[in-house]
Amino acid sequence: MSDYTFFNRNQDFIEKLPSWAAEFARKYGSKTANLYILHGNIRDFLPHQQQEGDFTFTRIQEYISECIFGNKDIIVFYDCSSGVTFLTMEMAQDYQAAMTKRYPDADPSDFFSVEPENSFFYLEKYFLQNIPRDRKSNCRMVLIMDYAETIVPAGDLARSTEEDRYRLVTLNRWSNAPIFTEGDISIILLTENLADLSPRLVGSPSTVKVGVPFPDETLRNRFLQFMERQGKLSPERGLSPGHIATLTSGLNLMNLYRLVSENSGEDRLLSVEYLKRKKKEMIENEAAGLLEFMETDYNLSHVSGHDFVKKRLKNAARAIAMGRPDVLPMGYLIAGPVGTGKSFMVSAFAGEIGIPMVKFRNFRSKWQGVTESNLEKVLNILSSMAPVAVMIDEADAFLGDRDQEGDSGTSNRVFAQIATYMGNTEFRGKIIWFLITCRPDLIPIDLKRQGRAEEHLALFYPETERDRVALFDTLVKKLRLSIRQFPITDLFRKHQSEFSGADLEAVLIRAKQLAAMAKRTFVDRNDMEEALSDFIPSAYGHEIELQNLAAVLECTSKEMIPRRYKNMEPARLVKTIRELKSLLGERG
Repeated sequence: MSDYTFFNRNQDFIEKLPSWAAEFARKYGSKTANLYILHGNIRDFLPHQQQEGDFTFTRIQEYISECIFGNKDIIVFYDCSSGVTFLTMEMAQDYQAAMTKRYPDADPSDFFSVEPENSFFYLEKYFLQNIPRDRKSNCRMVLIMDYAETIVPAGDLARSTEEDRYRLVTLNRWSNAPIFTEGDISIILLTENLADLSPRLVGSPSTVKVGVPFPDETLRNRFLQFMERQGKLSPERGLSPGHIATLTSGLNLMNLYRLVSENSGEDRLLSVEYLKRKKKEMIENEAAGLLEFMETDYNLSHVSGHDFVKKRLKNAARAIAMGRPDVLPMGYLIAGPVGTGKSFMVSAFAGEIGIPMVKFRNFRSKWQGVTESNLEKVLNILSSMAPVAVMIDEADAFLGDRDQEGDSGTSNRVFAQIATYMGNTEFRGKIIWFLITCRPDLIPIDLKRQGRAEEHLALFYPETERDRVALFDTLVKKLRLSIRQFPITDLFRKHQSEFSGADLEAVLIRAKQLAAMAKRTFVDRNDMEEALSDFIPSAYGHEIELQNLAAVLECTSKEMIPRRYKNMEPARLVKTIRELKSLLGERG
């Protein structure tokens, strides 16, 4: 690294840094803060541009000490496992000698203790002792504290121990101490998730927070080219670095390194199919089971009926294929009564668009702070995967409400976090949300408004004989049934009922079972007759009607509304919904 000091580095140097490092450098150079929190993708390899176009990659502690601070002056590391360590042996020896001289009766092991009560005391004395008296010379002092969540964890201050309070007060005091600012003493905390840290520290105006993002396609390509120069990625093994970089959105460089290394060990080509499979495995592992990839063999041509909704989704798929994310809605609200195929419609859209779709799994935990931490991790991964579609099933129960009570405010914070993220227009066309629910009236308006789940689409039970036959034919294909041809319309007329897609699928499964018991590989008219005669549709008439009306109220196009509801005035619609809710014992 260069010999000139940090403050004298010119703008050209800062422009060579990654965006997060440049932000940190500017904040540090302003000399207005002492405490920094680096969060996000901090366990990854980080790029360092030594010369134009020449990149090497290192870990965050080395990156901060070498690439930003040039291995100069006093650089200290601390974590609850290793205690106090220094960048060089000379720095450690100088520290020990200074503290031994000042505290001759102290136990020398306390100078390097894993216990913050000991380490923080001696480090503070050492830092203050090394502030130049004339203030003309510059001696940077940097304390890098890893796994900061183990030092000042999130939690209720009233339940914290004396040790917890000591650490929190010490760090807050250091962040505000003028002598630390004047003496060029900086504290850098490293954590993956801000939600894991004490909110009092994170929310302090004296604390500077800098997020380390997941690598974009350009950076992944540079890393793969670096691996190629190192002889760890051979062009003969399949795809080029550029192709691999394009196909691996959502992976950090550490996972990319593992993927290439594992492929080399398996002695097989790096194919598109191999990359997709490994990417799915690694992202699901990175998300710790909080995200699930939606894999489907179907597309929108396999969906029966709902022509208006399919048309809208096909237009969205075309916009994606044309590279026009600017014309896409931020998200969709998919409403309709149970059994109308809402989840299947969205998974079919996943098969149509050619970009990955993931499903939120339960990220909530009974332990305080873990829910927010899980959500922060998931949202960081989604940002790195873009473009991606996100499906949230039963969204009314999953997302909660801004005004929920009884969990120390966790649900309120989670709701606000999701709402803010969904409304970030930087992700328009890059992260497409699908909120699926049979009770859209229970989803807060914050999530349904323009700028979030903008497009409201509704699915209803088939109304006409033609619709029911089309649904029957679609389900036969979906279930891969072998059917002896017979006029199904006669059976539908004989057994008149408002079948949902789920109802009819259940009937077909029963008919298939009857055929199997008769040792036949095909379903005939008698099987269907017996299955239809025996089947009793849902008896929850009031609930279904409430779901129908709630979906009608959300429709943003008359073309989607069933005929029997088209002429229903909004006031009457709302009144009927309220009456049904009262009948079912619901509030509102």
